Amino acid sequence: MNIYVGNLAPNVQEADLETLFSQQGKVHSVKIIQDMFTRISKGFGFVEMHVKEEAQKALNALNSFELKGKKIVVNEARPKREGGRNERRY
Repeated sequence: MNIYVGNLAPNVQEADLETLFSQQGKVHSVKIIQDMFTRISKGFGFVEMHVKEEAQKALNALNSFELKGKKIVVNEARPKREGGRNERRY
């Protein structure tokens, strides 16, 4: 299951998320989204966990958890939209 993690503090690193989520089960991958020019965190990322029960446990346990001074938002990630960056929105 791919998990969305939002409201991340700027100083949260991928290793911090991996440590936090691995307490709930086996973490397959972690990715914090960064601005492609400045390399500064955009304040959200994704954690992938293959075992659905462990991922659900993480969702329940970590939503509104305080990490480095900010309460994180944890939800099941929505599928990526078709189209991409240049898609017109009207």
